[in-house]
Amino acid sequence: MELKWRQFPLGPLQTNAYIIENENKECIIIDPGSEGKRLVRNLEKKGLIPLAILLTHAHFDHIGAVDEVRGKWKCPVYLHVNEQDWLMNPVLNGSKYFKFEEEITVKEADELLKEEGKLTIGPFSFEVYETPGHSPGSVSYYLQEQAITFSGDALFARSIGRTDLPGGSHRQLIQSIHDKLLVLPEETIVAPGHGPTTTIVNEMNENPFLNGF
Repeated sequence: MELKWRQFPLGPLQTNAYIIENENKECIIIDPGSEGKRLVRNLEKKGLIPLAILLTHAHFDHIGAVDEVRGKWKCPVYLHVNEQDWLMNPVLNGSKYFKFEEEITVKEADELLKEEGKLTIGPFSFEVYETPGHSPGSVSYYLQEQAITFSGDALFARSIGRTDLPGGSHRQLIQSIHDKLLVLPEETIVAPGHGPTTTIVNEMNENPFLNGF
């Protein structure tokens, strides 16, 4: 199946939403973080039909547009069970502490991810990897045929996610990156929650946070 994907930065933190579409104009949205009306307009303009919303984790800057997209297309929201209460709780999702944003509450997820493995939604098929450390329910979504992993805030170009937020653990994050991401084929594209894309081999060679592990 021929897939196209694109990065769509949203909100004051320029959180990367990702839109993955097939030739039938069906699509998956990953981390619709903010600017819901703008995102909906873009999807409508391109004639896309979201089949699901996948969340890498439930921090406020990754979830702000969830209800607008879900309300428009009645598509289910997927989130790891370890953060099932975060969508409705501004303390847990962090929006209570960032004064440039309103406190964010989102209706609960429709589907809770409870283990790693294959996630099939219509014609789309992902491998789900648990990559906690930035947050306890962080996951990465891997498209094998397209050689791309959507890493949320676990792994960035020459950086890693912060671990000073509730449920964060630097040791756990480093372990997650080494055990779940760096074992992917070296040419795999890493599509992070913020900033530019990179590749597994680039991060193996150039990421200062991963050297000497």
